[in-house]
Amino acid sequence: MKAPVTVVGLGPMGKAMAETFLKNGHPTTVWNRTASKAAPLVEQGATLAATPDDALAASEFVVISQTDYKAMYDSLDGAEMKGRVLVNLSSGSPDELRRAAEWAAGKGAELLTGGVMVPPPGIGQPGAYIMYSGPEALLDRHRETLRVLGDTTYVGADVGLSNLYYQAQLYLFWSTLTAYLHSIAMLQSAGVSAEQFRPFATETVTSLGVDGPMGFLRILAEEADAGHSPGGENSMLMMAVGADHMVEAAEAAGIDTMGPRALRDLFWRTVNAGHGADGLGSVIEVVRKGA
Repeated sequence: MKAPVTVVGLGPMGKAMAETFLKNGHPTTVWNRTASKAAPLVEQGATLAATPDDALAASEFVVISQTDYKAMYDSLDGAEMKGRVLVNLSSGSPDELRRAAEWAAGKGAELLTGGVMVPPPGIGQPGAYIMYSGPEALLDRHRETLRVLGDTTYVGADVGLSNLYYQAQLYLFWSTLTAYLHSIAMLQSAGVSAEQFRPFATETVTSLGVDGPMGFLRILAEEADAGHSPGGENSMLMMAVGADHMVEAAEAAGIDTMGPRALRDLFWRTVNAGHGADGLGSVIEVVRKGA
């Protein structure tokens, strides 16, 4: 018999997790503040707990997927959780996760935290992965159970690290796709369709992650770790002037210019901080200082 699991929180992500546990043969107990959300899962074989105490009593292993960490406190603060392993896959700040680990320890429980790097339909599918942090021995003990949700990527003993990675990934994801939408809007103003532009955007985004002259994910990582970004033929001054033109193009297209202006202003702040002859990687010096 596979390990029993309790899932607390049945929004789109929690529901997908509970369904995945059920499909993989794990006896699954569910609890949600709005009990009616559990009905489809009960039809699939889940057990609906009447109270948080019942949910925690059903299994040692508790997966939490709620809006935020406050929801965990609101839901479980009065429940008996001694000896329980809490795996919170909700979003929160790193410091919030560290406080949550202290809260759990004070109640006799252990906490693993995680950042889920796929949308709900991707849970349990090829390519799904979740970044975990906290006691590695705890993850190892339950890795087989968690693996049904996606690859179990361990990022460190500090429980805050999982969501630091998660927030960094979200920022990269959202800002890249928002820039893509800005680019589409700019081109649509001249009658170019999004589909006409998509192959060019695909080539740019894909090339950033591979070796070669456009492999800037590797190049900038090396420069950030080395603390040096040579400008050469691509100086920050040149890029700042180019960013001026990007803002002008956005204005002429009649689209929102807040994103392009923010990027332009960051480039000029980097130049004004003495990095005009350096490369793009020197932007991180301004970012780090928050100047």
